[in-house]
Amino acid sequence: MGEPAKKRPQVATYADLEAVPSHLVGEIIGGTLFMSPRPAMPHALASSTLGMVLGPPFQLGVGGPGGWWLLFEPELRLDSDVLVPDLAGWRRERMPDFPETAATSLPPDWVCEVLSPSTATDDRFDKLPVYAREGVTWVWLIDPIKRTLEVHHLGPRKRWEAELLVKGEAVVRAAPFDAIELPLSILWNGKLPAPPGENES
Repeated sequence: MGEPAKKRPQVATYADLEAVPSHLVGEIIGGTLFMSPRPAMPHALASSTLGMVLGPPFQLGVGGPGGWWLLFEPELRLDSDVLVPDLAGWRRERMPDFPETAATSLPPDWVCEVLSPSTATDDRFDKLPVYAREGVTWVWLIDPIKRTLEVHHLGPRKRWEAELLVKGEAVVRAAPFDAIELPLSILWNGKLPAPPGENES
């Protein structure tokens, strides 16, 4: 999430999470309460733009196959851990009825974490093992400062396998949303790339 992250060294409970001030994002990972401010603007741009790109084809079925629920910052109650990824997605065959509760204990099929300098280590070494334990199939890690996308797939014995590592302005098809092309540049500047030849004199 945002930066800088603060950790409180204690065995946290949900009551501790409820006491987190509203301007912070709280998570419980391995019994530790993590508190992070809301993300910086490049972080927010990358996550919100990605949601706008994936939503029509995969949630609404406009120009794509549909079949997904996609949510910004859902609260995931996974055993004793409470995580808030930047984005998460569930295939509708696994979540046929959209929950009306404030949180869900059903692990997503896909999670995206947008990295910040102070939370990247926590995302990789604290949150990724929880996602693996819970059987999340796909994790994307996006770094808006380094302008990179990492796609990780959960392999045998619940170990992450790097399937795609790209940076800059590449145009990719990234599973599980490889039915469409994703120009990475839109995550960094919020604009569609110009059609070929448009800027030529």
